[in-house]
Amino acid sequence: MIKDKSIIYNDEVYMNIVKDIIDNEMVQQMKQYRQHFNVSCFDHCLYVSYNLYLLCKKYKLDYVSAARAGLVHDLFLYDWRKRQEGRKGLHAYTHARTAYENAKKIFNLNKKEKDIILKHMWPVTLAFPKYKETFLMTYVDKYFAYSERKIAGDLKK
Repeated sequence: MIKDKSIIYNDEVYMNIVKDIIDNEMVQQMKQYRQHFNVSCFDHCLYVSYNLYLLCKKYKLDYVSAARAGLVHDLFLYDWRKRQEGRKGLHAYTHARTAYENAKKIFNLNKKEKDIILKHMWPVTLAFPKYKETFLMTYVDKYFAYSERKIAGDLKK
């Protein structure tokens, strides 16, 4: 899996697909929030998006929808470690809906992008993925969540 930003930002095909998302002011706000340990929400989404794009491209799936949805799958814009007045439910169960609601305000999402965002936490959330791209998303997201945790754990040693 690739976590080198220079490789990601120099992939012209990928950047043509996601440039409008990366340049969006709301998406840029994800840089202000820590996702897993020392990794920002933006960087986590970038790594997930790029690697999902590569896998979908390799397997001749819809890599455009996968890349775009992957970049906004955690567009929730809050510190999930802090309890907030009015926020209902545990983050793991609710943030996909929040990310989807935020993303649909600023982008025209297709059915596959919606499914990828809403169901990326499967099987934590019970809604079953409808598309192969969504299944891949669940694995790529969990891989990066684990690797971000592992790296942080290794730094403590």
